[in-house]
Amino acid sequence: MAIKKDDVVYFHYTLTDETGNAFETSTNSHPMTFLFGHNNILPALEAEFEGKAEGDQFQVTLPPEKSYGMRNEDAIQRIPIKHIATKGKLEKGKAVKVQTDKGMRDVTIVKVGRFNVDVDTNHPLAGYTLTFDISVETVRDAEPEELSHGHVHGEGGHHH
Repeated sequence: MAIKKDDVVYFHYTLTDETGNAFETSTNSHPMTFLFGHNNILPALEAEFEGKAEGDQFQVTLPPEKSYGMRNEDAIQRIPIKHIATKGKLEKGKAVKVQTDKGMRDVTIVKVGRFNVDVDTNHPLAGYTLTFDISVETVRDAEPEELSHGHVHGEGGHHH
C-alpha cells in the first residue's frame, strides 16, 4: 500500500549530521508514527514519504533551511529557573524543555545562575545538514478519531 494522505505511517529512523555523527535513532525502541499529510513532522521529510510503502528504506538529506533553520547567534535569553520543565541538575550544554506561553520549547542551557538560566533558544539541531535513514515498517488507514484530531493515537502516537 503506497503512502497517501490520511495514512498512519510507522517508521524507524537514524538521524546523522554531515560528518556521520548520529544524533538519535528509534531502531531499538517502538517505531515513530505520524499521520501523513497533516504536518506532524518536518514538511520536507514528510514529502519524501509519499508513494513509499511498507518495507521501503530510503535516505533523506535536508539542509538547515528545510529542517530546523539556521542558527541565530543572538538567540540567547535569560529566563527564571521555575520555567524549566525538565527535571534534574541544570548545567551548561544540557538540552531542556521550557514552558512558554506558546507551549513547551526545546532550548540549550548556556549559563546557570542562582535564580535564572541563560538559554540558547535555537533548536538544538539548527544549523545542521541532517540525514534521515528511514525504514517504513507499517502503513494503515487512519481511524476517524485520528483524522478529526489530526494526529495518531495509541502506541507511538498521541495518548489522551
